[in-house]
Amino acid sequence: MDITSLQKIANSSRLLAIDAIQTANSGHPGLPLGAAEIGAYLYGYAMNYYSKDPLWINRDRFVLSAGHGSMFLYSYLHLAGYDVSLEDIKNFRKIGSKCAGHPEFGLTPGVDATSGPLGQGVAMAVGMAIAETMASATYNTEKFNIFDHYTYILAGDGDLSEGVSSEACSLAGHLQLGKLIMFYDSNKISIDGGTEVSFTEDVHSRYLSYGWQVLSCSMYDFEAINNLTQQAKECSDKPTLIILESVIGKGAPNKQGTPDVHGSPLGEEELRKTKAYYGEDPDKKFYVDPDVHSYFEKKEALKLEKYSLWQEMYTQWKQENPEKATELEQSNHHVEITKEMVSNRYKIDEAISTRDASLHAIGSYSKLYTNLVGGSADLSGPNRTLAPHTPIYSAKNRSGKYIHYGVREFAMATIANGLFLYGHFRPFIGTFLAFSDYFRPALRLSALMELGVIYVLTHDSIYVGEDGPTHQPIEHLAALRAIPNVSVQRPADAEETIAIWDIALTRTKTPTLLVLSRQGLPVFKKDDPNWFDNIKKGAYIAKEATSDLKRVVVATGSEVSLVLQTIANSNDSSFDNIRVISMPDREMFYKQSHEYRSRLIPDNVEVLVVEAGVKMGWERIANENNILSVDHFGASGPAEELGKQFNFTQENIIQMLNNL
Repeated sequence: MDITSLQKIANSSRLLAIDAIQTANSGHPGLPLGAAEIGAYLYGYAMNYYSKDPLWINRDRFVLSAGHGSMFLYSYLHLAGYDVSLEDIKNFRKIGSKCAGHPEFGLTPGVDATSGPLGQGVAMAVGMAIAETMASATYNTEKFNIFDHYTYILAGDGDLSEGVSSEACSLAGHLQLGKLIMFYDSNKISIDGGTEVSFTEDVHSRYLSYGWQVLSCSMYDFEAINNLTQQAKECSDKPTLIILESVIGKGAPNKQGTPDVHGSPLGEEELRKTKAYYGEDPDKKFYVDPDVHSYFEKKEALKLEKYSLWQEMYTQWKQENPEKATELEQSNHHVEITKEMVSNRYKIDEAISTRDASLHAIGSYSKLYTNLVGGSADLSGPNRTLAPHTPIYSAKNRSGKYIHYGVREFAMATIANGLFLYGHFRPFIGTFLAFSDYFRPALRLSALMELGVIYVLTHDSIYVGEDGPTHQPIEHLAALRAIPNVSVQRPADAEETIAIWDIALTRTKTPTLLVLSRQGLPVFKKDDPNWFDNIKKGAYIAKEATSDLKRVVVATGSEVSLVLQTIANSNDSSFDNIRVISMPDREMFYKQSHEYRSRLIPDNVEVLVVEAGVKMGWERIANENNILSVDHFGASGPAEELGKQFNFTQENIIQMLNNL
């Protein structure tokens, strides 16, 4: 280990970062100045990567959970030869630059996860570490270890203060993820002041209690960092936390060690003094020591050699393990499901809850998709997410395909993001719809990163019943539909549920939420002969009018069968002019052509909407007075009684139809 060169790398990283932040007049110089040594150690010495193939499946993963310090990462990606140019760095935080305000997966080569919302990077890295053990168990052989890498995290006080990191790290310790190494930039500074104002816990003891190995040294001692990292790698049955004592903004003479250096540019005068502290000409901007470029050029040749040897091994592995190779390389390949495969499964009027139909789908699809990895937040039974004979993932069984997450909804969703980011695996997770508030920030990152994570959300309405208003989702459908690039699907019967699972598996860049019923719902005859295709457009005709069309009823989930039964039981011949639309995905319907939308809901008809949730958003389809909704919290009682209490009855629907 060439410590002299590593120190030059760290200082060059610092200078690039503070110049970029000053030029942008925006950013966070504290972390890039204070933690530069760990970046130099990882990118200059310890990590296994090849910058020309940033998605190489056997690369070490690195997650900058403290994403506000993004210039730390961009500077090292540039120095290490990734496709991040000096011009990109000069345009830090400007539109079109690869160097966004916080690291963004898919925008910048070498960024393994979108980070910035504190704590989530830690949890996503836990997901990656889980995925590494699964991939190793599934694809490695006695002769070939095609997966053999580590997952590294750089986290700060803010990350370890956020609850999601606690949830995830507790699970990581339980699962004995020995190839997970987290470096803790312990500078004891928060935005509001020193961490003594709010964060005085014994982090060392907390992580010991989680089942982690905990080590510590100075951020500025390369030998000690290397020794502790090697010690971490020798501990195969525990993740490791390495606490690095540091000084935020190190080298900025008037600001280091204070909150002032966290989130604001240094200013020209302080910038010049900081450069002088590091022995560089204050007038030079975006300067990199030529020795640093030479160092990484030599490293590039060595990394290419190692990468090429792995490629040779991988080619041999493929030749000797063709079935495994096909499975690995086609892990996201979609198996076409036809309407006949769905329609022949259930009998008309057979009552089955959509959560049970979802379990049928999971059982069937898991045989077609060997990369499906499920899990639930301690609700496997109620969510119906654990198919029979599915092997459980654990510290003793890395080949398992089902994770018991415990009561950790936020961490579960964020870990699922990490599983998806890793590649090769398609995660689905389960909890109650009412608890979606716990994981909403992770769902937002699923959508932002364009990850096709599948969320199985059961107990979808007031029909949860006796559990009462705490467990009865009211506003949740509207809240989830408000997130861009999220598919919220509320199927009306078992057939729709299977079809929507098929949709979810095809949409690899959109998270899909399956909102499912606890109670049985009758399978109904669908008048649209092309419903299996049209459901992909968000809505289709469930029942066609048998006379001149005058009225349209739009419903979702369990309310579709309520409307169909109401019309079937009515003796009013005028109801022949009513069309019933099942709309499992309202936002997708809005995205369709005007021709399709007006074909289903012509402009000259009256429209009634029926959904057991708040009316927000349905005003685009129906007059506010023609929306049967639930706009207040529920109550505790039997499901049937609750339906009556909140006017979800055939009598009330008939009255509303007659008033159209």
